[in-house]
Amino acid sequence: MGRRGIETALSAGLLFAVLGLVAWVTGRAFVFPSLGPSAFALAFARPDDRPSGYRVVGSHVVGAVAGFLAYAFVASGVVLTATPPPFSLGGLRLVASGLLSVVATSWGMVATDTVHAPACATTLIVSLGLLSSVTEVGIIVLSVVLLVGASAVVNRPIASFGN
Repeated sequence: MGRRGIETALSAGLLFAVLGLVAWVTGRAFVFPSLGPSAFALAFARPDDRPSGYRVVGSHVVGAVAGFLAYAFVASGVVLTATPPPFSLGGLRLVASGLLSVVATSWGMVATDTVHAPACATTLIVSLGLLSSVTEVGIIVLSVVLLVGASAVVNRPIASFGN
């Protein structure tokens, strides 16, 4: 593994350590699957190619809100914790909620210039009932803000002295 791989791994690990600590201290879901790809994108990209904080936070906000609305209107009360039985109404509602949330998130990210693919995972996490309360959606947004803030510190270019 080259130097870039090690730097990426350490940077992504530090970003997740911040969120993991907050999750551990609060007992809340400050760590969820779509943050992994976001942490990797922030850690791996060169400074000039790194996704902007606006784009990362904005996309996850779009995804969380779209997922919340889709779930509230289509699948409220149903949670994907196991594969639903074939042809079940609950399964159909979850599929419809997921579909609606991905469509709305895709449109919303393009409309707001906040395209960041991991937000489509965030919208599914919410629209499938896994983190779908108002409080959990707020924690999702706060978690992404913390991730971007940690990235600004961890990935800050080191000034060279004497040049």
